[in-house]
Amino acid sequence: LELTFFSGVYGTCIGAVNKFGAEEKSLIGLSGIFIGIGEILGGSLFGLLSKNNRFGRNPVVLLGILVHFTAFYLIFLNMPGDAPIAPVEGTDSSAYIKSSKEVAIFCSFLLGLGDSCFNTQLLSILGFLYSEDSAPAFAVFKFVQSICAAVAFFYSNYLLLHWQLLVMVIFGFFGTVSFFTVEWEAAAIVARGSDYRSI
Repeated sequence: LELTFFSGVYGTCIGAVNKFGAEEKSLIGLSGIFIGIGEILGGSLFGLLSKNNRFGRNPVVLLGILVHFTAFYLIFLNMPGDAPIAPVEGTDSSAYIKSSKEVAIFCSFLLGLGDSCFNTQLLSILGFLYSEDSAPAFAVFKFVQSICAAVAFFYSNYLLLHWQLLVMVIFGFFGTVSFFTVEWEAAAIVARGSDYRSI
């Protein structure tokens, strides 16, 4: 759901805000660049840190959800509610604060950074839990991700921005709790003698 939001919906929201002035459409490309910067920075950082991580994957996933929640809150304040479903002419609606280009681009960076937290740790735990036969596990992961992305693209044409953000907060919270549960199970596997640190 979050992949759909930052890859498709958020850029549309930025481009629909008429209060950004004449450069509102060029901000869409800049938003994509800053999402990429967040992805690269986070992927590099957490890839290097995971070599010596004695705390497991949970702190990185917790950081990811906190970064995403911060981004969602700032987007909620900075973007008009009808931005995702605005017509081609855009929207003149007001946000809770004066819409700021800088905050919008900063939120793009946060979305990319938070996503890199999730991706590095999800792929790591899948590789660990299914080390003998990882191809089906990754295939199921990508299948579920694609189905959810399709569902999110469908509802993004109908729901106002604050409802889309609420859906992502709810699913993000329960997804994080689910990840913690699986990570604790993985730690129990380690306690029974598997080499967890080598992954």
